[in-house]
Amino acid sequence: MFFNILATFAEFEVDLLRARTKEGMAVAKAKGRLRGKQPKLSAKQQRELVRMYRTGEYTIADLAEVFTVSRTTIYRTLQRE
Repeated sequence: MFFNILATFAEFEVDLLRARTKEGMAVAKAKGRLRGKQPKLSAKQQRELVRMYRTGEYTIADLAEVFTVSRTTIYRTLQRE
């Protein structure tokens, strides 16, 4: 019975934390400060990456090394185009 009570309090605390986080994000969004994770490559770099890839001279690994990002970032950039 004691553990059930502890679990109930823990669940209540998690709910409070979620509510506070959601509230804070809403306030930040209203102020225009909710930006999220910034992209690794600028729009200009993304265009250049796609152009280089389409020439056929560069592999994914080459592009990852040139732009100093992971291969996953390269794949995701190419999928958006």
